[in-house]
Formats: sequence, C-alpha cells, structure tokens
Amino acid sequence: MASAAKKIVVCGGNGFLGSRICKFAVARGWDVTSISRSGEPHWSTATSSPTAPSWSQKVSWQRADILKPATYSPLLKDADYVIHSMGILLEADYKGVVSGRQNPISALQKAFSSAPRPSANPLERGPAASELKPPAAASGAAQLTYEVMNRDSAILLAKLAAEQGASAFCYVSAAGGAPVLPTRYITTKREAEEVIAREFPGMRGVFVRPPIMYDSARPVTVAAAAATAAGALLNGVTGGVLKSFMGSAGVKPLKVDVVAQAVVEALSDESVRGPVEVPELEALAAKSWRKTML
Repeated sequence: MASAAKKIVVCGGNGFLGSRICKFAVARGWDVTSISRSGEPHWSTATSSPTAPSWSQKVSWQRADILKPATYSPLLKDADYVIHSMGILLEADYKGVVSGRQNPISALQKAFSSAPRPSANPLERGPAASELKPPAAASGAAQLTYEVMNRDSAILLAKLAAEQGASAFCYVSAAGGAPVLPTRYITTKREAEEVIAREFPGMRGVFVRPPIMYDSARPVTVAAAAATAAGALLNGVTGGVLKSFMGSAGVKPLKVDVVAQAVVEALSDESVRGPVEVPELEALAAKSWRKTML
C-alpha cells in the first residue's frame, strides 16, 4: 500500500530559494503549503518567466505574517516538515523596506553595528503576547532586525511546529558572514540553530548553511556568485587559511536549485540532522537527482 504524501509547510515559499523548495517538494508528490506576506510569488522575480509554472498549481499559496502566529499557526496542523526560509540581509525601517524610502547609507550603518537589538524571548511568550513586535526605529516606525527576523521568528516557528507534532524542522541558515555580511547576520542565525536544537530535541532539526546562491533568473546573483567563486578559489589554493577572514566570500557559491534539492532530500532522509554545510548540500542534491533518474 502506498504511503501517505508528506505535508510540508514552507515559510518564505515565494522567495528565491523557497519557491524552488516548493517546486522540488511537489515533484516528490508532497502536499505543499507556502506561507508569505504576499502569497503567490511574482514570477518575473522568482523565475525567468512572468508566467506561473505548471507545478505552482499544486502549491497552496497562503498569505500570513511570520511575526503574527495567529495568521498561520492553523496551517501547521498535521505538517510533517516545516521550513523557515526567510530573513533579512540588511536591517532597515520596516515601512522603508516596503516603500523603498530607507536611506541605504543608514541601513548599512545599522546593519554593520555590533550592538544587539532588543527583543523578547519567543519561548516565553504567552497567548496574550504571541506576536513578535520589532523595536521602534528613531522615526517611530517598526524596525526589522536580525534578532527578530533571523532568530526570533525561526525559534517561534519551531516552537509552533513542535507543538503540532512536526517530525522535522528545517532552518535556512548561512555558510558564512563577516566581512561580506554583518557579524550579527551570522551570529543571530547561529543562535537560532543552537536554541532550536536545544529546546526541541524531539523534532529533528536540519540547519542548512547555503553559501551565496545564484540563478540566471536573477542576474545580480550571477555576478555576486562570480566574485565569490574567485574568493573561494583563493581560499582553496591557500589551504583554507583565509576562511575565517573571508567569511562568505571564501565559500563556493551554489546554484539555488542545488540548495533547494538538498533541502528536500535532507528532510526525507531521517539520518540528516544538525548543520548541513556546502559539501553535504552538494551530496544531498546529487542523491536527489539520481533518484529522479531511476
């Protein structure tokens, strides 16, 4: 008798990586739900075509706010796998991010500041205070921070997934940080990994650490990957002695489809848990590809 299809919920499923995770999960015959603020992706930015691909019709594209559990917690019911595939590269005024009014210089100054931003422990939030509220910026508007988006939203989502009995939780972390990326960008991701692994031992935690990802659908990512590949080559030639100095600039870039395939394969393989680095991502993607060739 055929086994029931796995149910997967992808928070951030309309993004660059998230949409491709949905694609490969559909290919496995899984029941796929995407959660994001805008619902279905703007396909011209997610793929090379403005037309929705055929596989997208098999995804339930849901609108919700990751900072407001009441908007998405019912969607986690009976989920086998839950994925957190969202975050921010640069901190900025919440409304400024949406409207494009955020001053890029001030955004960079905030992002590269080493001082942690105030935030509440998502594990101690009761029903009366279930929402994650970003701290206010100087303008009075809400401020998206690494602590809230990269760490606290992931911990809260993992808590809700564990309560619903999910067997595995995948957190999209990162391979490296400074100097290319702000220090707090990577430290908040590592903090999320540590807390999730410690607090929810009954739920298999998979922490994928992708490098710079690229695809021709987003030309800017191809240029970034080319620069990173040069850094990774230099790091390799020097025997890795520059790894800690170069951060993400010294890690081999991967095509976004490779990472997406690896995520789906990692969830389906119960032996995979904990941090998943670039070499293992490549191996998992190759294993997934071989399965489609059989």
